[in-house]
Amino acid sequence: MAMVVPPPHEKKRVKVYELRNNDWFDRGTGFCTGQQTSDESRIYVESEDQPDRILLQTKISKDDGYQKQQDTLIVWTESNGTDMALSFQEAEGCAAIWEFVSKIQQQLLALGGPDDALSDDAMENFPNPVLLPHPELGNLAEIDQMMRVASSSPAGRDSLGKFIIGEDYVRKLVPLVSIAEDLEALPELHRLSNIMKLLILLNDTHLIEHVVDDTVVDGVVGALEYDQDFPNHKANHRRYLNDQSRFKEVVPISDDAVKDKIHATWRLQYLKDVVLARILDDPTFGVLNSIIFFNQVEIVSRVQQQADFLQDLFGIIDSSNAETRRKKDAVCFIQQCCAIAKNLQAPARGALYNSFVQNGLLNVITFALLHREASIRVAGTDILVAMIDHDPAMVRAYIFKAINEKSTPLTDTLIELLLIEVDLGVKAQAADAIKVLLDPQSGPQTHEAMGRANTDMLSKLRGNTQTNPQTESFIQNFYDMSAAKLFQPLKDLEKRESLQSLSFQEVSLFSHLVEILMFLIRQHLFRSKFFITTEGLAARIAQLLSCPQKHLKLTALKFFRTCIGLQDEFYNRQITQSLLFEPILQIVYDTMPRDNLLNSACLELFEFIKRENIKPIIIHVVEHYREKLQGVTYVDTFQTLILRYDQMKGYSADMDSTLFSQGEGNITSGLKVNGNQRWQGVRDMDPTEEEYFNTSDDEDELSAKAKPLNSMTNGSSPLVKPLVDYPDDDDELVVARKSPSNDEADPVTLAPVAKEVASQKATMLSSPSPPERLSEKRRREEDEEDELGKLSYTKRRSSSISSVGNTNNNLANTLRRKKSFTSKDSPTGKKIAISLSVKSPVNVDRSRDDGG
Repeated sequence: MAMVVPPPHEKKRVKVYELRNNDWFDRGTGFCTGQQTSDESRIYVESEDQPDRILLQTKISKDDGYQKQQDTLIVWTESNGTDMALSFQEAEGCAAIWEFVSKIQQQLLALGGPDDALSDDAMENFPNPVLLPHPELGNLAEIDQMMRVASSSPAGRDSLGKFIIGEDYVRKLVPLVSIAEDLEALPELHRLSNIMKLLILLNDTHLIEHVVDDTVVDGVVGALEYDQDFPNHKANHRRYLNDQSRFKEVVPISDDAVKDKIHATWRLQYLKDVVLARILDDPTFGVLNSIIFFNQVEIVSRVQQQADFLQDLFGIIDSSNAETRRKKDAVCFIQQCCAIAKNLQAPARGALYNSFVQNGLLNVITFALLHREASIRVAGTDILVAMIDHDPAMVRAYIFKAINEKSTPLTDTLIELLLIEVDLGVKAQAADAIKVLLDPQSGPQTHEAMGRANTDMLSKLRGNTQTNPQTESFIQNFYDMSAAKLFQPLKDLEKRESLQSLSFQEVSLFSHLVEILMFLIRQHLFRSKFFITTEGLAARIAQLLSCPQKHLKLTALKFFRTCIGLQDEFYNRQITQSLLFEPILQIVYDTMPRDNLLNSACLELFEFIKRENIKPIIIHVVEHYREKLQGVTYVDTFQTLILRYDQMKGYSADMDSTLFSQGEGNITSGLKVNGNQRWQGVRDMDPTEEEYFNTSDDEDELSAKAKPLNSMTNGSSPLVKPLVDYPDDDDELVVARKSPSNDEADPVTLAPVAKEVASQKATMLSSPSPPERLSEKRRREEDEEDELGKLSYTKRRSSSISSVGNTNNNLANTLRRKKSFTSKDSPTGKKIAISLSVKSPVNVDRSRDDGG
């Protein structure tokens, strides 16, 4: 059978909420319609911003438990157990959708088949109605028992709730409270208290809203003053709720509905937090929170829509004729609105703050921060922190506007508050506000993040990761105009000889200033370096290490740990040049070997230096405080630093050493340590070179003709001795005698002069040569020393093959030039040609003789 209920054709503007982890999540704003397809009826909500996007599509069934709360709210539970809510902009739209849902459910129940009528589930949906007798003092025990029995099942709870609302049963119970008090009938008062608790624990939203109504709230709260668990005590809830002085109407509220909603919300909060705090279960607690939340949404939306009300409210602060008391009440009212806004969804909260700022919210904050009463200053900081958590870019933009208009910006007000405030809570909030305003990465949340994030996390999100040019200008203006004033107390430490008499406020101030400076170091890499250098703040913070307060010492130590942790050469140079490790080592000496937090923080600092192997700091610490480091033996950190320093110094000495500055043993051991790594020093001499330096002058003459030629011609690079062993010169002479053919003798030879060389060598071996001139010998030895010195700076070859290849190339280039020595003392005066041969697995072409 088809449905005959006409669905509402007009689209109703509505917000869709979903309950997640006891918190209502805003799924978006759209337009709601009811639609029927064949035998199904559904509720659709299309997105306001994206019409193609469906925010909600739910099927209407007979057992979903739809409830209409207030005039603009419909709540139900989906088949999967998810709690949903529709908050309509207008009561007429809510009434139209509710009428459609109600008629559909009635038809579904009427169209139930015979099987459904006979099933157990259906019988639960049609329970016997609960009928309670007319309330009197004599039958309160019977009423209490019947209500307990009915509350034991969901169907009975639903039936009981409908009966109480339909019969206005609460209003009939209220007069009995006054009668029982007049008769001093304590048992009847205890039964009335139990009945009121059972009514509230039914979790019926209509019933809970009826309980806090002006006409019955006194009787309900009066009955709850008598608790059976505490028979000898009576609470005073009615006196607290009836105290009209607690409700201060700063600006007259013309809308009575808003005023009633404010009173009802306050009573619900009192019931939840005070009256029923001990007996509330999780479902009732959730229902109360839901009602309070939706009431707050409605209050804030109606307040911000009343332009005249907002103008009168913010005009009180700027008015010179307004009383001081009224101004303070206005600040407190705005503070409460901002506190309510913390629980709202991001779009609603943003609209509220934008409306407040346009009407002069920053003037209210400035007035509150400069007020002489601490409570008003606390209210001002609460408002500012709430705004900054929502959108720091908005606050920063208005401050930048004030700077351009040459008026006092809010940052200067915060700095002044931080420096002179005696209340530690206000001081902490001011410091946090300064850090958030100076954070270049903080910005407004994106729309997508606003819609998806939980309300508890929205204040912590930072959606914009790109630096805004206006933010850069704001930060630069802070360093130019305000930073020096902010850190002036740290600079004034230079004039103090001792820090033993710091006041509690000074300790708190220095702690906040060091925390802000650490924040600037991490966020403003370049500006903070210049500022710290010009103001000399690192040395002033080091003075704090000598104060008696340990927590302030830890804060100062944390500053140096932050600087070193960046591993920036600038901060390392600042710390070492100013000798700032001395007070840190003194703390180690004063606290060792106790395992307290201060000692452990110092050890962790040096352990980080050792682990990261920060060489400039290791060299500085060991060179200046070696004796102190050797005295700390209960941990091995400092001994490791000394060992690391010694290794680095030994390593440097090997780098600068040459062949003539080291002994034979040092060279051999150095080569063994380096192994196959990059060459670090002079290579070892081969036996031929070593024999040369051990021979006499006469033996030098005999071997001069067979020595390698190591001179440079026309800027050519010196010869590099290969890494393989080659035969001695004497072997070449023997080979030259035995091999008349140069092609079979050596891979590399001087062909045109081979026979002449062989004959001259034979002559030299048979007869002693005349003594060489001393000047020529000295010149030759100096040339050889120069060549050996050049050899000490060449790189070691990584493999034997590459070394031989490079050596052959050098030899080939060198052998293209003919080197001749003319001996004036020789009677023949002939030129002596020297043949160099290299035995290698690589084939080397025979070089030409340039000189013929």
